[in-house]
Amino acid sequence: MKILLIGATGQLGGDLLRNNPGHEIVAPARSQLDLQDVGQIEKAVRNAGPDVVINCAAFHNVPLCEEQPEKAFFINCFAVGRLAGFCREHDARLVTFSTDYVFGGEKRTPYVESDPPHPLQIYGITRAAGEYAAIAAAPEHAVIVRTCGLYGRSGAASKGGNFVDKRVDDAKRAKRLEMACDQTISPTSTDDLSRAVFRLISHQGVAGGIYHLVNEGQCTWFEFTKAIYEELGIDIEVVPVDRKGMSGQMRRPLYSVLGNDAARAIGITLPSWRDALCRYLKENHAS
Repeated sequence: MKILLIGATGQLGGDLLRNNPGHEIVAPARSQLDLQDVGQIEKAVRNAGPDVVINCAAFHNVPLCEEQPEKAFFINCFAVGRLAGFCREHDARLVTFSTDYVFGGEKRTPYVESDPPHPLQIYGITRAAGEYAAIAAAPEHAVIVRTCGLYGRSGAASKGGNFVDKRVDDAKRAKRLEMACDQTISPTSTDDLSRAVFRLISHQGVAGGIYHLVNEGQCTWFEFTKAIYEELGIDIEVVPVDRKGMSGQMRRPLYSVLGNDAARAIGITLPSWRDALCRYLKENHAS
């Protein structure tokens, strides 16, 4: 299978390259393929002639989306819709990613693929719009993968690294740390997510539409942070803080756990978040 991978330098893109089971992957640099340049998008799809396009690129700095909504809409919605259209024209499957932030957090049981979006901030609005744009442009070709709380070896450049590595660094400088306890999530390892994506695109029965792929289970950022230090045996006081989902004037969903119902129905499952965290720490932070 020939794959055009967009966003290969990010943490998910990096693990897709590392965990590639043997596909031919074309991974152009950002200088060659920038989602803000529609001409580059069409040229890349045409020249690569892929069976599948995997789009990992996005504008996912949540606070910055509030400051730059036009850029957020262009990258997360308009460009995704155009990419889906080019995939349809060239008969390629598109796998593009979305987020738990398309939901508003009203539920207290995992959100499933059929739950209606209700985003609370520009980031979630643009990602939900991108889902609609992709499916409208290429209903038979577009696969939307929603995920949550990603961390991986390559970090996230726009956020200065990933959440787990930042907490390990925090413990080197402080003995007390405040951490939000108001948001309940499904933290997800890009190592596990990348492997699940390859299983998904290799499955013969996969139709266009939405799939949730997250590590199983749920926790707050406070509980996730406590688990990091427990696994590493680090003695640090972690203090829970209830910000009621607010970051300044911006709202975040209080509950955004995703249920992998559609993937599980075709036999694709992911390990628990605690298992994934333990493996990540052993591989990247072993003393």
